[in-house]
Amino acid sequence: MLTSTSIKRIHNFNAGPAALPLPVLEKAQSELLNFRNSGMSVMELSHRSALFESVLADAKNGLRTLLNVPDNYSILFLQGGASLQFSMVPLNLLIDGQSADYINTGVWSKKAISEVKKLGNYRVVASGEESKFTAIPDVTQIAIDSNASYVHVTSNNTIYGTQMKEFPNTGGVPLVADMSSDILSRRIEVDRFGLIYAGAQKNIGPSGVTLVIIRNDLLDRCPERVPTMLQYRTHANDNSMFNTPPTFAIYLVSLVTEWMLSNGGIDWVQSQTESRAARLYSAIDNSDIFYCPNEPASRSPMNVVFRSKVHDEALESRFVKEAEEKGMTGLKGHRSAGGLRASIYNAQTDEAVSALVDFISTFK
Repeated sequence: MLTSTSIKRIHNFNAGPAALPLPVLEKAQSELLNFRNSGMSVMELSHRSALFESVLADAKNGLRTLLNVPDNYSILFLQGGASLQFSMVPLNLLIDGQSADYINTGVWSKKAISEVKKLGNYRVVASGEESKFTAIPDVTQIAIDSNASYVHVTSNNTIYGTQMKEFPNTGGVPLVADMSSDILSRRIEVDRFGLIYAGAQKNIGPSGVTLVIIRNDLLDRCPERVPTMLQYRTHANDNSMFNTPPTFAIYLVSLVTEWMLSNGGIDWVQSQTESRAARLYSAIDNSDIFYCPNEPASRSPMNVVFRSKVHDEALESRFVKEAEEKGMTGLKGHRSAGGLRASIYNAQTDEAVSALVDFISTFK
């Protein structure tokens, strides 16, 4: 069997699918052909078998423990990524005759807005567009419609490298959050939200599964006219097994939560994340060549964006090329924003961040 000592591993700064913890990959490798002495791979198990039911329970229990999810919330494993949630949220939660409030903090917020626009009424109650999304709007000053069906936010913005440090007080209006790129990276109060959703491929596991955490009283809000597969209650009532779920992806989620819990849980992760981000931002801020365009109070600890001070695209391309030669990949900025970006999700290593910090300081 190939081991981590016999395989060359590079420093992976991709925004998603992103790096997975090496111990998780090694355990999955060891169990790939014969899962728990079943004589089958976990990919071959029937999703109706007791073995897979235990895997599903491990994944759900791990997430419930890590996030301290209250008992009156359901944890669902769905498909279609966060992109499908842009439609599922209004299909399930937007009440006829009411509107929904959206906070626009970048590309993914705009995609969510473009979907609700097709389904009903909405308002954009705050936007970072004027600052070119280099800062998060002051959510404490937002006037929420007390009759809104829900308020939608994107907690972290992978493309622009900003993060919502605090969430709006929505009173009795359900708060809905797309946490695809920073879930499990910091402690949150789940009971402040009506619904949380997140594509798994950044902090939770591999691509192919989407996490939804929904307060149970919202399950019955969905009109019967919505197709069965697009109703949250369908999946809550069938324990995320109304159809065949992405079994291998859920298995990896269970291993990721196990890894996090064994190392100290959310508090440990948050400490690691803040330390790595501080080192990387310090290197950029002290560089003669690069700078971070974002307001310090809005900077994301997950996605660190930076540019050359003279906006020299050729120089940035050279940085990416030379970084790859030194074993660092994924540093090119998103195609819609340009520049450079280092994603340092939970599975990122101190060694990778140190290598990038050293390279930033020596790249002349």
